[in-house]
Amino acid sequence: MDILNAVLLLSGLGLVLGLVLSIVDTLVSVPSDDDKAKEIEEALPGYNCGVCGYPGCQGYAAALASGETDDISLCIPGKKATVEKLAEILNK
Repeated sequence: MDILNAVLLLSGLGLVLGLVLSIVDTLVSVPSDDDKAKEIEEALPGYNCGVCGYPGCQGYAAALASGETDDISLCIPGKKATVEKLAEILNK
């Protein structure tokens, strides 16, 4: 009976703490521009070569989405088609 009580106590405690963490996560979450960064990353060729000076396509997409850089011509492997897609996404 002692083992059953211990299991029930720990299960209940885990459930309560999980709910508290879920509520706190919702309350203190910081909105981000992930949707725009994902859209930009999908427009890039995905070579992750680093020629642009960022750690792969994801880093370059994050920099463009956050405004860290506004140079849409850094992706050399993507050529003109990528620059046109980025210009459309970023309204340039």
